[in-house]
Amino acid sequence: MELIQSFSVDHTRIVPGMFLSRVDSLGDHSVSTYDIRLKRPNREPVIDVAAMHSLEHIIATFLRNDPDWKDEVIYWGPMGCLTGFYLILKGKRASRELYELLLRAFKSVEAAQEVPGAAPVNCGHYLMHNLEMAKWYAKEFVAYLEANAENSQIFEYPKAERLVTEDGQHFYDS
Repeated sequence: MELIQSFSVDHTRIVPGMFLSRVDSLGDHSVSTYDIRLKRPNREPVIDVAAMHSLEHIIATFLRNDPDWKDEVIYWGPMGCLTGFYLILKGKRASRELYELLLRAFKSVEAAQEVPGAAPVNCGHYLMHNLEMAKWYAKEFVAYLEANAENSQIFEYPKAERLVTEDGQHFYDS
């Protein structure tokens, strides 16, 4: 079975940032999946589940209401490993082009007075939210992005090296 693209990223070297994960063609159009990584995999504690859920609600609402980007947004949701989020957009943009949008999105969390859609009629687990912790994680990520705005590592995936044996077997270094 082929190793999927997201598993070919060297998770031992990835840092928080925003990375173009994949581009898929849909006829005349394309969609791009971005890895919005808040935590270093396997090195830092993962994001608290309730805070992750609140970040999902607040930032999804922000992105889908941003006048310049709302028509491009297809999906915003958490990674299963709880180290970040996936953002799926129409078209293809360089990761750096998302910097200002994501900076504003995470800054909007600090101003949030409530979690949008956190009611039984709107949410599958409306009691599992933590706005204060979501604000803490958002503030931490904003500070990191601002401190590393000129660091290319926050925009470019570290790729795993593919070793190929003489008989054609593929191995990865990560």
